[in-house]
Amino acid sequence: MNLYDKIFPPKKIVLSDGREVLERRSRMPLVILLLVIASWISIDITGFDLSVIMKRGDQFFVILEQMFPPDMNYLSSIWGPLFDTIKMSLLGSAIGAVVAIPFAILAASNVVHNKIIITITRLFLSLVRTMPTLVIALIATYIFGLGTVAGTTAIAVFTFAYIGKLLYEQIETVDMGAYEAMESFGATKLRSFVAAIMPQVLPSYIANCLFCFEGNVRYAAILGYVGAGGLGLILNEKIGWREYPSVGMILITLFITVMLIEAFSHYLRKKLT
Repeated sequence: MNLYDKIFPPKKIVLSDGREVLERRSRMPLVILLLVIASWISIDITGFDLSVIMKRGDQFFVILEQMFPPDMNYLSSIWGPLFDTIKMSLLGSAIGAVVAIPFAILAASNVVHNKIIITITRLFLSLVRTMPTLVIALIATYIFGLGTVAGTTAIAVFTFAYIGKLLYEQIETVDMGAYEAMESFGATKLRSFVAAIMPQVLPSYIANCLFCFEGNVRYAAILGYVGAGGLGLILNEKIGWREYPSVGMILITLFITVMLIEAFSHYLRKKLT
């Protein structure tokens, strides 16, 4: 009997035939206790103080009040960086999604049976995925200089790791019957994959790419903080100069753009399903 069963002993239940069985207690009390302890430790380490938020929380809205009404005259200066942001997101998403395909195939255990290759590929995807996009963009600015090339590179790397993981997990859930049948008739692994597995994962793959593109438009607006071009560049500049009406105009334009892209992406995903 383990420690949990000693603290919360199982309940005896008598069946209709006279046999006794033990019903294990729910582990929910233990889970709740651990969450309470973890929360208390987190509050103690971070110095979280709810009273400070209650007293100073209204200060959060001070800058928001200064953003409205937005500076409509600044709209003409936003179009260029906005299109740069969309171009970075679209090109970076496309490059990352395409490059992720061969790595996803190598990481799928039902297609590749060499455990060493699978482990190395998955480890590589995990390492890339743990790197913050801002750090990747900062490194890219040192390599390619300031501008949209660095932002495109950062988005491509993020998309590659994100789509790569989702794709190899989808490949591992497909029906392998058609793939194995084609191999038994002498078809190569590549041809069998394209004909038997790709049609099964293609709708989900495209839907995930569209979803990733939506998020990348928002991420691209932040990458300007490290000189990667786009809206983030002028957003950082206007916040630094405390020109909050212009900041408000930038945020409204970005919000409308993201909403339009999400609506179009949702329409396409609906068609795919």
